[in-house]
Amino acid sequence: MLRELQITNLAIIDKLHVEFSPGLNILTGETGAGKSIIIDAVNLILGGRGSADLIRSGAKEASVEALFDLSGREALLQALAEAGIECDGELLVRRVVAPGGKSRVFIGGGLATTSLLSEICRNLINIYGQHDAQSLLKTEQHLLLLDGYAGVLSLRADFAARYEEYQAAKHELQALEAGEREAARRLDLLSFQSNEIAETKLSPGEEEELAEERVRLAHSEKLMGASQGAFDALYGGEATLLGSLSSIIAGVADAGRIDPALVPVTEALEAAYAQLEDASLTLRDYAARVESDPARLEEIEDRLDAIGRLKKKYGASIEEILEYQRQVDQELSVLSNIEGTRSELQQRISRLEQELAKLGAKLSKAREDGAKRLKEGMEHELAELAMKHAVFETSFERSAEARSYGFERAEFLFSPNPGEPPKPLAKIASGGELSRLMLALKQLHPDSEVPTLIFDEVDTGIGGATSALVGEKLKRVAREQQVLAITHLPQVAAFADQHLKVEKKVAAGRTATGVELLEGEERVAEVARMLSGARVTEKTLEHARELIQEAVR
Repeated sequence: MLRELQITNLAIIDKLHVEFSPGLNILTGETGAGKSIIIDAVNLILGGRGSADLIRSGAKEASVEALFDLSGREALLQALAEAGIECDGELLVRRVVAPGGKSRVFIGGGLATTSLLSEICRNLINIYGQHDAQSLLKTEQHLLLLDGYAGVLSLRADFAARYEEYQAAKHELQALEAGEREAARRLDLLSFQSNEIAETKLSPGEEEELAEERVRLAHSEKLMGASQGAFDALYGGEATLLGSLSSIIAGVADAGRIDPALVPVTEALEAAYAQLEDASLTLRDYAARVESDPARLEEIEDRLDAIGRLKKKYGASIEEILEYQRQVDQELSVLSNIEGTRSELQQRISRLEQELAKLGAKLSKAREDGAKRLKEGMEHELAELAMKHAVFETSFERSAEARSYGFERAEFLFSPNPGEPPKPLAKIASGGELSRLMLALKQLHPDSEVPTLIFDEVDTGIGGATSALVGEKLKRVAREQQVLAITHLPQVAAFADQHLKVEKKVAAGRTATGVELLEGEERVAEVARMLSGARVTEKTLEHARELIQEAVR
């Protein structure tokens, strides 16, 4: 709900701070006191157009700040979080209007856009009575309002889910058919690529092994000479290193029997001998394996060239080439089954069309029944609001094609006077009539999606006993939502949970608007003023007390 509103340098308002309470907040005051300026300020918070004409004369800029309490409004808190706005249950919104009509917007302390401000605050406040912020004037909202009243929002959601599936299947089929020729070309290309890779019969790690073998074959003579020469020097010739080392070990071992200090030396020499012997045998075996094979070398070169050509086309390594082949084969599988896919999509579309037809027929019937009940209920409520001859109807525009919300659009039609045919609300309803229409609708369907409702001009053309009925209806709405209502009727003001008086004052030669919270006898005096005008008597004061006491009962 709206907890606080601070207005600075807006029109004739110098600086104004207002605190609102839950329930029914009534604003009263003489004509021209500035009540409409407070509505203008809220409109700025709703993202309305900011004009330089709104800035108080002599001021550099005008600003409006609103503090909202969103406790328990989980859906709103979630929407704010999705918009990147952290909120701990309280949200501060600020709009600044500068010369030239330029605006700056701050949401939760951070700079934001006017469009984001509008998107967020339209879920926080609805104003009824001002044409530029009137949800009843938005034809696209009428069907949603009707569905809420008729209790078919769940059925509507089911239809929307099926419609989304239906549209997705249609788009998939259209894309499939539009791309058939391209798909055929793609099929040929992918088949060639897959075959080219498959025919090469690549193995992971193969390239590295071939590269090593190529090096050995290219240097086979050198490798054989080095290994054989080393073996001969170590072990295979007449005067070998191991033969000399064997003699050395024998001599040191003999000396070690005289001096034990040489025993470790003997052991080290024997270990070295064993290692050299192993190495010499390995060299002998290696030399036996090394051979010169020009045919094999040529075969390896050809194989590496083939791998190199594939790498230029399909990947930097054999592993990447094989992964590419896997992806190609997967796409080939899809492309090769186009006919099967088309048949499956057509069957799915046909099934969804049948489901949409059944759900749509059910939805249409429920809407027609709901529209009849809504007409009866609205005309009864409007009669109690001094509009006895008003006619309220719902016009449907049918379509053979489904939309996300069904097979029809809805528009509310209204005639306030006898003999006049009902016409669209936007073309015929005044601000006061719109307020009463919404008040009547709220009696029939007291939803609480928007936490704060503002009713302006709701009492236009109303008097007598009907005035008290308006107050009762506002009070009833205020049990579910916070209500702010501007009124000139004392019978309506008597129902206030909080009564605020708006008045103009002159200070230092300048006019400024102020707001005062009225309690006790101050409130009685204001209701008495509304009853009798400027001249308040004991009789009107007593009458005012009776009105307030009667409203409390």
